[in-house]
Amino acid sequence: MNDYAADRLANWTASDLDDTAQWIHRLSDAETADLDRALRTTKARHGSCATMVKEDFPLDAMRPTLARLLDRLENGRGVYVLRGIPTERYSKEDLRLMYWGIGLNMGRAVSQSRRGDLLGDVKNFNSDFNSAKGRGYVSRQHLGFHTDTSDVVGLFVIQTAMRGGVSMFCSSLAVHDEIKRTRPDLLEVLYQPFHWSWKGQEEPGELPYYTMPVYSSAGGRFSSRFIRSHIRAAQEFPDVPRLTAKQEEAINLVFDMANDRRFCREMKFESGDVQFLNNHVTMHARTEFEDFPEPERKRHLLRLWLAVPNSRPLDDGMKAIFRDTRAGAFRGGFPSRVSEHTYETVNPD
Repeated sequence: MNDYAADRLANWTASDLDDTAQWIHRLSDAETADLDRALRTTKARHGSCATMVKEDFPLDAMRPTLARLLDRLENGRGVYVLRGIPTERYSKEDLRLMYWGIGLNMGRAVSQSRRGDLLGDVKNFNSDFNSAKGRGYVSRQHLGFHTDTSDVVGLFVIQTAMRGGVSMFCSSLAVHDEIKRTRPDLLEVLYQPFHWSWKGQEEPGELPYYTMPVYSSAGGRFSSRFIRSHIRAAQEFPDVPRLTAKQEEAINLVFDMANDRRFCREMKFESGDVQFLNNHVTMHARTEFEDFPEPERKRHLLRLWLAVPNSRPLDDGMKAIFRDTRAGAFRGGFPSRVSEHTYETVNPD
């Protein structure tokens, strides 16, 4: 199996990120002023995410910052954080426009659910993540290590929790290589197809499951997709083959390795942070959280799933989700099953 030399910087352990200047960029006054000017331009033109195009959010000082961000995600560590957006100066509606504008300058958003939400709200809607159609981003529950269904996931922190909600992430390539070193028999299993549940995101008439490996490669580049709960949820369908003992052991090992302190890095969010992760080379998790009692102080993040122009090629085994496996393609997400896209999560299923 490939040594993935092109992804060497994405193969990191927790201590490799001790120098936070590698992956956290604090915005300068010129950069925050640039975002403010772009927001005012957008609002003067129309002020709607649905009608905005990239040119409506023109950037100057932020352009090289976003170019560096995209390069670091694809060719570096796979994690990059913008810190210091002064959220207290803006309404939530303005912050939504600003974040959407940043996304337009990075790539194209893909739908996060069958409801067609291109810009999702990550907060507690009292949803049960463990239900048949449960999604973690609308619950307060602990979320184990997983990847999201896009090239890049971005989280914009508007309001932090009273307690908990700590972000955790790791290099999926470092986990891969540790499995290669210690359990090569299980690594081989992880390159083979598993059955995954669509978790209710399938089109009417489609099977409620699909097949996909955990690990794959194309063009000398590594890719991982891992959502243990979706693999286990497919076992609810009688026509899906039962997980073999080795398959069960393999996905449990990935999960356990991701939580190993050698690989797992924690990050306590600050209001104004924007965390970006490359889903092909990182996994992420979140601790359970408890909200403040006041509604206006409840934990609130905005989420983007982005297809980016400098993304890697993918193996054809990833087509069920990504559809187009070419480098730089518009791909990923759960296809919308409604006629119009939305830019706010109001009442999730």
